[in-house]
Order: sequence, then structure tokens, then C-alpha cells
Amino acid sequence: MQRPPITAILSGILAIGGIPALADTVAVLPFWNQASSNQRTSAQADSAPTSNLDWIGESIAEMVREAIGARGVLSFDRTEIQDAVHRLRLHDRAALSQASVIKIGEELDAEQILSGSFEFTRAIPPPAAPSPTSSSALSPSRKLLSAGSLKISARVMDRRRMRLGPEFFETGALEDLATLEAHLAWQALRVLAPGMAPPESDFKTLRPAIRLDAEENYVRGLLATDPAQKEKFFLQAARLDARFTLPFYQLGLIHSQHKEYRQAVTWLEKIPAEKTTPDDMHYRSASFLLGLARFQSGDFPGAQKAFQSIAETVPLSEVYNNLGAAESRGNLPQAADDFRKALAGDDRDPVYQFNLGYVLWKKGDFTEAAAHFRAVLDRDPEDQVATLLLGRCLKKQGPRSGVAAADARLAGLERLKTDYQERAYWQLRAVIEAKQ
Repeated sequence: MQRPPITAILSGILAIGGIPALADTVAVLPFWNQASSNQRTSAQADSAPTSNLDWIGESIAEMVREAIGARGVLSFDRTEIQDAVHRLRLHDRAALSQASVIKIGEELDAEQILSGSFEFTRAIPPPAAPSPTSSSALSPSRKLLSAGSLKISARVMDRRRMRLGPEFFETGALEDLATLEAHLAWQALRVLAPGMAPPESDFKTLRPAIRLDAEENYVRGLLATDPAQKEKFFLQAARLDARFTLPFYQLGLIHSQHKEYRQAVTWLEKIPAEKTTPDDMHYRSASFLLGLARFQSGDFPGAQKAFQSIAETVPLSEVYNNLGAAESRGNLPQAADDFRKALAGDDRDPVYQFNLGYVLWKKGDFTEAAAHFRAVLDRDPEDQVATLLLGRCLKKQGPRSGVAAADARLAGLERLKTDYQERAYWQLRAVIEAKQ
């Protein structure tokens, strides 16, 4: 995925205040299963409830990323880390030496790397006792598994100073995984960005306590390679715990990719704004996807609202472009202003040039519109729509009223941006603020 040009990110950075400088970029690596590296007895190896627990290591990393990201720490996502591991030909979810950790940090250009391991110790079950009235949501095997003890260890490598931080731990019941992950994220924040860490008494605000089986299904959905299996796991996670919003985002993304926009909107609208913090990048990513889905569903006022909520915090060109597109569909006068803001961020982008030219052509400003269509054709001489509209500008012919087939093809031509690159914006802003 390409990042926007530096000019697109620079636009408006210095003009916006009130948002604190962010910490270094952090790579949170998957936690490896200590048991898989230890010599295991045959009885342990044959134990079904304790097999295939690698999802826990992925869960710890994913939930720590979400928790620290909601506090404003820039972190690489799971796909970026996985790609870096594969490029270095390292094994997934394997124990990493400090040299390998540093190599991954170098590959990602991450200043800080959080890595660690976990170990599950199965509890010795008491004698079975009949309990016909039990209402537990866990299966018998899950009851046995959740009764065990989980130990998590982690440490931070400061790659810029080549300094390895002290090891810190979390220990508790597996069924309390969400609480353990939240406290681990709090400990990590104290090392990575002390000013962003809440008081220890409030560490649970970093993420809600999610049902263990919901979290497991979500992570297994992330790990699945078959699209049908991914959707099945995310649906199960969403059904198991309605407070868990991450599956809603993934299901919205799946339906958007399938061009099932109304279904995408249904899932994305379940992510409530009031449960997020002002620094929550995940929520703004969901809002961007929601805006796209609403636009494609024909809900242009709804799309405008979604993009406007992002633009108030993050003045990215792609946000202003899509906001202008929604406003243009409603024939709102501010569409041209928002297209100009998008273009000010990157005047080389043909999408921004086209959209501003298009809205100016609809208004009858043929001379300026023609200049923007020429800029589009400088980049792509084969753009037939831009060629047609340039010809209409030169003839000073605007949109004609009525339902003539000749003009039907000239309605609703706004072009959208589908990539949302907020992290690049915050990275550059942090660099600028540090220099100042």
C-alpha cells in the first residue's frame, strides 16, 4: 500500500493545535508460545484442551496494539509486521533472538520493538461433579482450559539507543486474558510513552473486558487464510460479545470488499463513537470505511457526516476529497472548498484535480475547470472522461437539464480515495514538532 506524498501529509499540520506530540513508532511482535519451545511430555502433547494455543500470542500483540494506539502511540499493524517477518525469512510465532528482533525493527524502521512470550499451565481438574443446572457459556474442554494459569512476559527494545528494557510480567487465569492484556498495555505505555499512560487504577479503560471465546474467534479470523472461514470466525466473535467492536470493523471491511455496501454499513454503524477516545485511530479508520460504504449506498448526507468527523481531527487530503465528493452529490457549495483543501495537500494527484475541475464545471466556471482537466490529462492522456469534460469547458457547455442520454453519463462522476493513511500523518507531525 503506497503512502501519500509528503506534501499531502504536511498540509495543515502546523496550523492544527491541541493534539499532543506522539511517541516513537512501535512494532508489537506476536508473542511466542513458550510451551512450544520446551520439552513436552507425551501426556501434555496428547492433551487436546492445551493444543493449538498460538492464537493467544497473536491476541496479546493485537490487543496491545489496539490499546496503545487508542492512547496515541503509533504502531505497525499486524500485516506490516507479518510481511517484514516473511521478508527476513523468519518463522511465524517462533522464539526470536534479540538479533532477529532488531532486524525486524530495522526492516520496519521502528524506533521501539515490544516482544515477549506466554506460557500456559493447565490446572489439575478436581474430581468431576455433576452440575445439570450450570449456565456457563464455555464447553467442558473450554472450562478446563480457562481454569489454567497464564504467564506473559514482555520487554521493549529501544532500537534508536540500542537498549533493552527490563522484563515485565502478567500472570493470571486464562479467562482473564482481556484484563491481563490491558495491564500489559499499561506497563508498555509506561515504558514507551509515560505521559500517555493512565493511572494504574484506570488501566482497565485501555480496553473492555471481552469474553475469552469471542477474543479467540476474532484472532482465529485474523489468522485464517480462507475468506469464508475468516467471515465465520468474525461473525461468531460478534455474536458472542456485543461489546467487542473489532469484529464489526472486519465484517464491514469484508462486505465493502464484496461491494455489499448496505451490509457493510450495518456492521460499521455498530461501532459507537462515545466508547472511543479522541486519539483512537481505529475508530477514525472505521469512520472512513463507513463514509465510503454510505457513499456507495447512496447515503450522501451520511457519508458527509462520517468524513466530516475525521476532517475535524486529521486534515488528510483523502478525507477532504471524499468529503467534497459527498457534498458534490448533494450540490452543496462547500464541495469546491473541500476539493481545494485536498488539492492543496497534493497538487500532483489527478483525482483531486479531476474532482475540483468537475465541481467547477457543474458551477459554470469553465476556465478554471479546464485548467484542472488539463492537469489530469498531463498525468493520464488516456482519461476519456477528462477529455470529454475539457471539450465541454472549451465550448462553455455546462450540464444540461432534462434526461438526455448524452448528459446522463456526466452525472455523479466524483472520484473517491479508498486508502486512509493516518499514521503517516502523525509520524511526520511528530518529526516536525520534535525539530521545532
